This record gives sequence, structure tokens and C-alpha cells, in this order.
Amino acid sequence: MKPDYRWHYLGTTEQVAIAACQHILDAAILAIAERGQFKLVLAGGTTPEKVYRLLAQSQVDWSKWTIYYGDERCLPKDHADRNSVMAEQAFLGKVTIPKAQIFTIPAELGPEQGANLYQQAVKDALPFDLVLLGMGEDGHTASLFPGHQNDAEELAHAVYDSPKPPSERVSLSANALGTAQQVIFLITGSNKQEAVKQWRSGQNLPVASIDSDKIDIYIDRDAYQG
Repeated sequence: MKPDYRWHYLGTTEQVAIAACQHILDAAILAIAERGQFKLVLAGGTTPEKVYRLLAQSQVDWSKWTIYYGDERCLPKDHADRNSVMAEQAFLGKVTIPKAQIFTIPAELGPEQGANLYQQAVKDALPFDLVLLGMGEDGHTASLFPGHQNDAEELAHAVYDSPKPPSERVSLSANALGTAQQVIFLITGSNKQEAVKQWRSGQNLPVASIDSDKIDIYIDRDAYQG
């Protein structure tokens, strides 16, 4: 059965970030009211960074938030290109989420060991409350790339041949990401237009492999026009 996509068409990247931030805050309130905690999976990228800076300005009960990552590059812990470093600078370092509730991917250990270790944290967490994802111009999401074959039973994959540098990464599986109560895609920029058209026409892109009951897509004018 195809996921139930809800497309939200907005004018600018900033409007996408504002709408996504509010969606995340609303999801957190609901999850904490129903289950006593909010388990959020973060994405990398420039649009998510805008969302994180907005979240950092919000007044919420951070003690109930638990953070995970959708993917990570196999780089040193403090490398500027790591998703965890960006999230720390834009968001996590500015709020009071307990450090023990922030689960970074140990990708500095290499793809295999990093994936194996992170699988246990993911297994303990499932199902997530909300997963935040982006989409590349080739239709990839997290570090799930077109043409790659992954074990569907895994919760986290070792990635060795990413078409974007660095070639080695760790990614949550489509299976793990799809367990979420809610999934949000953030899609901005004119370079995404072709992938959006392919996705909407039913082509077999990695973004289409995320099968959650509730998927919201926040997209700006540059990405959907034409």
C-alpha cells in the first residue's frame, strides 16, 4: 500500500523551515502527552539546519526529548561536515536535552562497526515519534542511494560507495525510518525539481521506500515549480 503523502507547498525555504518547526513542536506535545517522551530523528542539510535554529529558540520541556540521527558521514567526531556537529552547533548545544538522551552515530569507527553499534540504540528506540528527512537531487534520502542494495532486515546500513563524498557512511534503513509515527520531508531548491517529478510519477527512488502511515512533505516554490 502506498504511503499517504501530504504535500505542503510553500514559497520560500524560510517558510518551509517555519512550518516544519511548528510541525515538530506539535508532534512533541502530542508524543509527550501520550507516551511521556518524544523520540526525534534528525537529518543533515541546509534546510534542516534552518529548522534546528528555530527549534533552539523554542520554549519547551527539553527533558522529554530524545535525539537520533538518520545518517552520518564516516569522519572524525569533530569534523565540520558531520551531521552531528551541525546539529550541535545549530540546536543541541543551545538547549537542555540531557546528553544521555542524544544518540549520535559512531561513524568515526567506520561503516561496519558504526552501523552495528547504532543498530542496538535504534532497536531500543523503535518506533520513533518523528523522522526528519531531506531529499537529494538524485532522489536519495538519509544515505540511501539509488542503485544500492541493502539488507531489508537491518536497522542500520554500512554504506561504502556513496556517490557523494565521503564515500563511507552509516544510514538508518528504510525499514527503521518507516516505523515512525510521523515522517517529514524537507525539499527545497530548483535542483530537486526533476527528482520531485520522478517521485510523484511513481519511479523507484529511495525517498519512495519510506513507508510510514503519515508522511508530510514541505516543499518550496523552487523545488516544485515548472
